Amino acid sequence: MAVKEVIKDGIVLARHIPSEDWKEGLSFYSEDNEFIQVGAWGYDTGKELLAHIHNEVERQVYWTQEVLYIKKGSIKAKVYDTDENFVEEIIAKEGDTMILLRGGHGYTILEDGTQVLEVKNGPYVGADKDRRRI
Repeated sequence: MAVKEVIKDGIVLARHIPSEDWKEGLSFYSEDNEFIQVGAWGYDTGKELLAHIHNEVERQVYWTQEVLYIKKGSIKAKVYDTDENFVEEIIAKEGDTMILLRGGHGYTILEDGTQVLEVKNGPYVGADKDRRRI
């Protein structure tokens, strides 16, 4: 199963990366201009990644973007466009990753004991400023 993008009016709203899509080496699933950068590693024993430090760089961020990693179980993600219209539903299962870039989203847990790791860009400015319910 390949990476699936949800696109509406030329805007990439979400990406679904099935667990089967992980490849050998380094693969990035985000574009350089996106506010959250998502990549996956696939290396054998002995591979050494050179130590590094990230420089202080001023960035301007307009939207909160989220990454979900489904550690266990499964979810149904509903993706909405920037006008809050429903666009598509995606089932993400154990080992899958979802990148939510624009528009809106909501989730339904499909299995007992589902565990999801959520990562998003910050700083967090509080629920009242950061989001609104659809």
